Amino acid sequence: MQGDEEVLNTLSTIDERRKGRRDFFRTLAGVAGAAGALHMGFGASPAFAQSAPSDADVLNFALNLEYLEAQFYAYAVSGTGLATADLGGTGTAGSVTGGRQVNFTDPVVAQYAREIAADEVAHVKFLRAQLGTSAIAQPAIDIGSTPSGAFSSAARAAGLIGAGESFDPYANDENFLLAAYIFEDVGVTAYKGAAPLITNKTYLEAAAGILAVEAYHAAIIRTTLYGKGIDTPSLRTAADKISDARDSLDGSSDLDQGISPVGDVSNIVPLDADGIAYSRTTAQVLKIAYLNPGSVTAGGFFPAGVNGTIKASA
Repeated sequence: MQGDEEVLNTLSTIDERRKGRRDFFRTLAGVAGAAGALHMGFGASPAFAQSAPSDADVLNFALNLEYLEAQFYAYAVSGTGLATADLGGTGTAGSVTGGRQVNFTDPVVAQYAREIAADEVAHVKFLRAQLGTSAIAQPAIDIGSTPSGAFSSAARAAGLIGAGESFDPYANDENFLLAAYIFEDVGVTAYKGAAPLITNKTYLEAAAGILAVEAYHAAIIRTTLYGKGIDTPSLRTAADKISDARDSLDGSSDLDQGISPVGDVSNIVPLDADGIAYSRTTAQVLKIAYLNPGSVTAGGFFPAGVNGTIKASA
């Protein structure tokens, strides 16, 4: 009986931590249903804000994120990025800054990385094929390790490094996992937030499939960091700080969750009080990608901004 009481107390603690999010999700759902694109941060122009985005707009927004993830993982596992044939399209084409192969010492992490890299490259190819001539070109992407680079800026915002210091995501297995953690949870919430905006059922099914894959990826990264954090507690602490940094960037609501356990229950899957993964609007996603909580159109991992119609973190 004592063990049962401990479990119930732990679950109660988790529910208390998450119930504050419940009202936010319900409010967000009501706002999205009532006001549509006006509150989704699709652009700075009032005239455009009154129009819902097309399916192509939404898929191209997702393609920007897939370019970023695919380039990061491709460089990490092979030292080379996407093929030239997978980069062209409408908008301003950009190059990749930084990126190199990780000298993995843990064979399991290396295998995970190779699998995720293959999936992300496949996502780029799939979305480009679905969009056809409407597909955007890859924008300029920063995945370097200089002190002024996006990864260092993100690590500095999380309090992992100090002023003038650099965070190298390719230095070792642990840094790679923390860098991947910056992206993966955002990808899951981005696809869930975008799903209600897609009208074509075929595209919606495809987006749901990609969302599921991104969720698998996020769980792999979170679980690996959680497991390695048993022997190296600083990994869990660092992941929690990254979570807090994402929260500080995307708005005032407490959406994000780290990986530290609550009592004797792990927190591999970040959920709300109803056991449902949470969403981010396009504006919230861009605030994190641009590493800027303000209303901007470029910065961070996309130094010249993303391509497509949805580009402002308004």
